[in-house]
Amino acid sequence: MASTSNPDTDGSAQSPQKSVYKDPDDGRQRFLLELEFVQCLANPTYIHYLAQNRYFEDEAFIGYLKYLQYWQRPEYIKFIMYPHCLFFLELLQNPTFRNAMAHPANKEVAHRQQFYFWKNYRNNRLKHILPRPLPEPETAAPTSAPPALLPTSVAPAAAPPAPPPALSPMQYAIPPGSGLAKADPRNASVDRRKRNRKEG
Repeated sequence: MASTSNPDTDGSAQSPQKSVYKDPDDGRQRFLLELEFVQCLANPTYIHYLAQNRYFEDEAFIGYLKYLQYWQRPEYIKFIMYPHCLFFLELLQNPTFRNAMAHPANKEVAHRQQFYFWKNYRNNRLKHILPRPLPEPETAAPTSAPPALLPTSVAPAAAPPAPPPALSPMQYAIPPGSGLAKADPRNASVDRRKRNRKEG
């Protein structure tokens, strides 16, 4: 006997078709969501919120934090605007840190340390990048040999004048070398009393 089955139904019954999900925006939405979440980790208050609401007790969330470490690679790090988030992402891999961030005092310590880093980072960095030049020792000019003359075709380069020293905030009131005296009411009253005694 001949089979009268439909070939379309037989093929689908034996091997189900796999539907592959195709992202309509080629992963742009996922990229932006993960970037936003990673950058939220720069805020110790947000990490404290996650710890208080027991997100760090969920193994899937811990796995997600491990997955997000790809943001430390150079091709992704260029999109990060708050680099502290990568530091906190690294710290969140440690279960001790995750447990500690549940306490408000630890959140405040992390926030304070982050503030001090922002406050002093530029100055500390400039101290290491731009070291001060060593002072040149003063040497007496040799008197025995006359200085060599330069050819007239080449003009010697004049050294630029040294900039004036920066004024301290107290020096803005009276310019240096000014004939203006500072008004001191104590001295003026003493002088008046002395004048009154001499006149009388």
